[in-house]
Amino acid sequence: MEFNKIYCMDCLEGMKLIKDNEIDVIITSPPYNIGINYNKYDDNKSDDEYLAWIEEIGKELNRILKKDGSFFLNMGYTCSNPYIAWEVAFRLRKYFKLQNVIHWIKSIAIQKEDVGNYPNILGDIAVGHYKPVNSDRYLSNMHEYIFHFTKTGNVKLNKLAIGVPYQDKSNIKRFNRKNDLRDRGNTWFIPYETIQSKNKERPHPATFPSKLAEMCIKLHGVEKTKLVLDPFMGLGNTAIACAKLGVNFIGFEIDDYYCDIAKKRLDETIKKNTKKTVKSDTTTNACITTSLDNYIQSNL
Repeated sequence: MEFNKIYCMDCLEGMKLIKDNEIDVIITSPPYNIGINYNKYDDNKSDDEYLAWIEEIGKELNRILKKDGSFFLNMGYTCSNPYIAWEVAFRLRKYFKLQNVIHWIKSIAIQKEDVGNYPNILGDIAVGHYKPVNSDRYLSNMHEYIFHFTKTGNVKLNKLAIGVPYQDKSNIKRFNRKNDLRDRGNTWFIPYETIQSKNKERPHPATFPSKLAEMCIKLHGVEKTKLVLDPFMGLGNTAIACAKLGVNFIGFEIDDYYCDIAKKRLDETIKKNTKKTVKSDTTTNACITTSLDNYIQSNL
């Protein structure tokens, strides 16, 4: 298959065209089967039908993922069906080891009194975006899961590639660190960008920010990531992340409407990154130029 291309087709059909052990990183978010109103797809299957479908996809993903590859699966849930994300994870244990469970935090409230004398927190804060739950029984969902699957459970990661600075700088010397970075851990605060019109700027009802995909690739290791797959490309955020990082990708999206939007958004990213590359002589940007050139050539 050609790299750096979004294919408008069913992922199960598309993955048959990918060679065994060809993919370094898989990042995706399938339908959750919670009644989301997609443009085409019916998100109201029976549990048995849905989980059987997920298992079929998992089998193909296992075939095409490299032995030392990473599979990042974003799953949400509803208050009335909180088990669905874990039912998917348990169904996939037939083909993968669950190496890490990451919590994608969309919104969080922090009270000043709970954090002590942190100089960067001057008062109570509430940041991020979430969909309020109109209920006197359920709390609003502020997070989703990112299940990090591998074939062996022993894949080495580049944790400091997404590391954060120490709040207490004395810890750098105390823990004999070479630089001011520590492990971010498994809670990732990644808010959605603020938009004015959901229909115009984010017409897909369930998508993750491109930064989420960037962080997954960086965690696995950009230098060892030759090819990324997203079998449910949606609005193209995984492809956009790959374009920014200079990594090749393959994407599938069954809905022509979403597919067209994804391609347009990717083209816009390519143009922006190409302009940045012209102004920079760094090796990283040179890699991005090569990847983007490949994409442009494959779509002429």
